[in-house]
Amino acid sequence: MYEPGPSSEEGVVSEPEPEPTGVSVSVSVSVSEEPSASRSSRLTVITVVVVVVAVRAMSRLRRESSRQSVITVELIQFIIQYRAKETQEKKKRRLADEDDELSEVQPDAVPPEVREWLASTFTRQMATSRRKSDEKPKFRSVAHAIRAGIFVDRMYRRVSSSALTAFPPDVVRLLKNLDDWTFDVFALTEAASGQVVKYVAYELFNRYGSIHKFKIAPGILEAFLHRVEEGYCRYRNPYHNNLHAVDVMQTIHYCLCNTGLMNWLTDLEIFASLLAALLHDYEHTGTTNNFHVMSGSETALLYNDRAVLENHHASASFRLLREDEYNILSHLSREEFRELRGLVIEMVLGTDMTNHFQQMKAMRQLLTLQETTIDKQKVLSLVLHCCDISHPAKQWGVHHRWTMLLLEEFFRQGDLEKELGLPFSPLCDRNNTLVAESQICFIDFIVEPSMGVMSDMLELILAPIAPMNKSKPATLVEHETTANSTTNSAIVIPNSGITPSMDKPRDHRSEAKTTAAECLARKSVTGTTASKFNIPKPWLTCLVENKRIWKEQAVKDAEARALATAAEEAAAAAAAEAEESKPETEAADGEQSEAAADPADGAAA
Repeated sequence: MYEPGPSSEEGVVSEPEPEPTGVSVSVSVSVSEEPSASRSSRLTVITVVVVVVAVRAMSRLRRESSRQSVITVELIQFIIQYRAKETQEKKKRRLADEDDELSEVQPDAVPPEVREWLASTFTRQMATSRRKSDEKPKFRSVAHAIRAGIFVDRMYRRVSSSALTAFPPDVVRLLKNLDDWTFDVFALTEAASGQVVKYVAYELFNRYGSIHKFKIAPGILEAFLHRVEEGYCRYRNPYHNNLHAVDVMQTIHYCLCNTGLMNWLTDLEIFASLLAALLHDYEHTGTTNNFHVMSGSETALLYNDRAVLENHHASASFRLLREDEYNILSHLSREEFRELRGLVIEMVLGTDMTNHFQQMKAMRQLLTLQETTIDKQKVLSLVLHCCDISHPAKQWGVHHRWTMLLLEEFFRQGDLEKELGLPFSPLCDRNNTLVAESQICFIDFIVEPSMGVMSDMLELILAPIAPMNKSKPATLVEHETTANSTTNSAIVIPNSGITPSMDKPRDHRSEAKTTAAECLARKSVTGTTASKFNIPKPWLTCLVENKRIWKEQAVKDAEARALATAAEEAAAAAAAEAEESKPETEAADGEQSEAAADPADGAAA
């Protein structure tokens, strides 16, 4: 309700205004009883009063608006300046934080090229801001835990028969090792005629019951997996291909099953985790985000130079799932689809390597809190990121093969950069790349700290739901060689009485004897105690062994480079001496030719 007239502080006394409802009532009564002439004069007076009140009210509002407009403009200017300054300070702090992280990569032993690669690959120079979720982590019920125990019990049973599951005998034999930490996907691709996505993805979706729970038709699943395999093979990449997709999917399966993480998740979250691992590099071009940005590709233009490949992987995957003949999500409810889509997108975008240091720092800060509540999306994003870079933590034969394939992909990008007149990206010049040194730094500064943070995170969130059973040792355990060694513990599915990975023997031939130094290296960042819940960490032994081999190789490479440099210097010196002696030889030859041309002069002389 407008107040009539300006306020008293402006020097004008406001007139009282009757209540609108009272005026309308009195007017209606008067109109019905008074003559027409009287009614007309009364209405005229009321109209004049209303007009005067309205004019005064509008004048007051106009004056107040004019006063407030000045304040609003000044306030907006102040806010803009403040926000610009705050943004600049945040950027400086972020860059300073990254410098703090990379300060560990500055010792003299690290070649400049390798440090440049680490800085350009694992810092957020072009990263996008990541959304936060308020979802609280939810623990699975006892029924879910029991059902997880049943899952482990049936892991090695025969796969249900359908048109898709006509697995070749060699494929069936190799899939029995699917829950090992180091799974040889290269042997599987030979037995599967290259169709590794078809068999591994179906096997894992079936093991976790996703096919039955979400009513996925076998024909649609087969068509979907075939298209995914084609998408990974589209650019014929040496590294980012269907084998890499299967390797990451199998690694996240290990983290879900052998650590007990599956007991902390719902069926939909497990399905989303497997799907995100399968699709995280779908239609990868075999080039880096930096190459797309520097070359101005269509993909970089589409996604504004931010997480170019990761955005494409997620977008192309859901475009594929939108087609009816490939839609394995058709029976999900609207709420289930939105939850799965959000989780898959968050996990795939989390594989952007430029988020690495910020992701590690944020999780370390969460782990230091007294009462930690970690968002599930952050947990699964970190797990997938660690699985994506986990090949240096596998056994040497598998790791070395992955390394050579990745370097070949880098070199192909370098060749393309040379053709386009672009500067070489780090580690992309096939003639000047330090392979062993780059892998040592990759393990020291990226892989080993990441696996340590992931271990601490999983042990923190799984301890309340996975009590230790000291009478049943796990297959992959950390052997303590200290004086006060404790009984090894196993990860047991709660309320099921079943110990994962106890259903079949493991191959320990490749594991070296444990030394005291290795045992110290195996301990997580927060340390271990006798009463602390521990997950199996088979990657610790592999990291120690792989780093030792790379160091030996680095010494050999340095010696070879020194010999090559000495040979080049000797050749250059010989060439320089030849150039210096050339004028003297030419002068002597000139004198001899002159004497031969005039024998009489020569005799007289």
